[in-house]
Amino acid sequence: MMVDDEPLIRKAVSFEMNERGSNATIGSERTSFSTIGSECTSFAEVECHSGDFSTELRRVEMVDTFASGPSLMAALETAEVPDYVLVDMEFQGEPTGGLLITRRLHERYPSVKIIIFSGRFDNPLASEDNRARRINEIGSVVMEALRLGASAFVSKNAAGGFSIENILRAIACLERGEQFYFNYPVMLTLKEAAEHWFDLVGPQAAIEVTEKERQLLLLEAAGCTASEISNQLGESDKAIQEHQKDLSQRFDIVNKSAARVAKALSLGLISPGDVKFLSR
Repeated sequence: MMVDDEPLIRKAVSFEMNERGSNATIGSERTSFSTIGSECTSFAEVECHSGDFSTELRRVEMVDTFASGPSLMAALETAEVPDYVLVDMEFQGEPTGGLLITRRLHERYPSVKIIIFSGRFDNPLASEDNRARRINEIGSVVMEALRLGASAFVSKNAAGGFSIENILRAIACLERGEQFYFNYPVMLTLKEAAEHWFDLVGPQAAIEVTEKERQLLLLEAAGCTASEISNQLGESDKAIQEHQKDLSQRFDIVNKSAARVAKALSLGLISPGDVKFLSR
């Protein structure tokens, strides 16, 4: 099935998948079209490889298309649940409307593999203004879609023009048992997003803390006052303040309890499960 608010896209994909008769070769996966019955109805087929290196030909049929998420979900109440759903990302001007559809679809029908089919994730041109911001924005949306249940990303604007071969390649990969599939422009964008993120963050040097400093951080995370921390660790208030100041300097943050706790958690120096809250 497919959900996309552009009628032309819905018709084009349905035609390519269900009515066009052709043959194509893509990498190691062969896609073909076979004529079935006297009406010459053609269906796309993908060749899938199993664990024992044997191959199996699977027919791919577009069962139905929908213009909105609600219409798709309503149809699934009575229709046979498909193996795959193509989900557009942008709906009626909402850039990430497909995320809501992805979440609802995955929550209600977890067996369905969701393929995001969108031109939104293509790699921006080198001359585009605010390129770094655009790269990070795309990367964050892709990661959110993965978290919500998407399995593959296929660009509408792939090299060579519109073709269902990119969709069939994604299906073939997922049928082979691969967890995710990314079409080339999406992969390139994600690569640049990751590289830019690491350039911004930079390598973080390992920071070591003593066991007493770790206990201090755990007590701060539990919301203890300076006096309570002093009593728990058996040191003076002034000594505790010096420990706190030293930790903040080593963490390169402002000398605030909340900032120290957040930094310690991000560095893995303390774990939420180790925090023991005092009764009040």
